[in-house]
Amino acid sequence: MDLDAYVAEHGGEWRRLEALISKRKLKPDEADEMVLLYQRAATHLSIVRSRTPDAVVLADLSRLVLAGRAAIDRGGRMSWRPVGRFLAFRLPAALYATRVWWLTVMVVMVGAAWALIAYSLDHPDVLATYYAQNIDDAQLIDDFVNYYSEYRAGTFFSRVWVNNAMLAAQCLASGVLIVPVFYLLGSNLVAIGMMGAAMFDAGAGDVYLTYIAPHGFLELTAIFIGGGVGLRLGWAWIAPGPELTRRQSLVRWAREGMVVAVGLVLVLLVSGILEAWVTPSPLPPFVRIGVGGGLWVLFLFYALVWGRAVQSRPEALSSR
Repeated sequence: MDLDAYVAEHGGEWRRLEALISKRKLKPDEADEMVLLYQRAATHLSIVRSRTPDAVVLADLSRLVLAGRAAIDRGGRMSWRPVGRFLAFRLPAALYATRVWWLTVMVVMVGAAWALIAYSLDHPDVLATYYAQNIDDAQLIDDFVNYYSEYRAGTFFSRVWVNNAMLAAQCLASGVLIVPVFYLLGSNLVAIGMMGAAMFDAGAGDVYLTYIAPHGFLELTAIFIGGGVGLRLGWAWIAPGPELTRRQSLVRWAREGMVVAVGLVLVLLVSGILEAWVTPSPLPPFVRIGVGGGLWVLFLFYALVWGRAVQSRPEALSSR
C-alpha cells in the first residue's frame, strides 16, 4: 500500500473529524457526521497498522481515534431529564396508585402505637416486664436525648439512613410473603411504643414528642409506605383480578414497588438529615417540629395531590 497516497486520500476526513472534535457544541447532523468519521478513522487505523505500520501516522491516527471516542462519550453523557421525569411524574404516580395500602398501614400503625402507649401506662407491670428491670427515669431521659448527639452528625446520619432504608427495603422485598411485613412493622411498633410509654411514665412525654416528631413524620411514613406497597405486592398474586394472570399482576406491582423503593431512599435521605442535624439542634421545639411537619405535609401533597394530577400523564405511564 502506498502510504502517502492513502494519507492524501483520507487526510481530509481526518482533518474534518479533528475539527468536529474540537467544537464545544455540535448540531445533530454534525454529531452524526462525527460518529461516521470516527468509525472510518478507526478502520483506517486498523488498515495502516496491519499493512504499513508507520510510527508517525499510527501515532496521529491513534490520537485522533481516541479523541473521537472521548468526544462521542462526552456527547452521550448522562442527562438529568430522565431523573426529573421520574421525580415529577413516575414516583408520585406510583405513590398515588398504592395510596390505599400505605395510608391504611399508616393509620393502623399510628393508632396501634398510641394504644400500646396508653395500655402500658395503665399497666405498669408491662413496662417492668419489657425492660426487665426498674427504670431510672432520669437515666432513661438522658439516654433518649443523648442518642441523637452521641455520634458526629455525619456518622449518625449515615447510620440512620442505611438502617431505615434497609427496613423499608425489607418490608417491600418480603411483601410477596405478607407475614414478614407484619413482623417487621410490629417489631418497629413495639420499640417505638414502649419507649414512648416509658418516657410518658417518666413525665417526659413532651421530650419524647419533641425528639421524635422532627424526623419521625417522614421517617415513619416512608416505612409505612414500604410496608403498604409490600403488602400490595403480596396481594397481587393472591387476588390478581379478572383481567390479569397472577404473573402479570405480580410483574405490574413489582414495577411499582421498584419505583417506590427508589423514591423511599430519597425520602429517608431527607429524614436522615433531619434526624442528624435538626432533631438534636438547639432550635426551639416548635421550630424543629415545624420543619419536620412542614416537609411531611409537602410530601403528602406530592404523593396524593400531585400524584393524582399526573397519574394519567404519558410520563407517569411510560415504564409501567
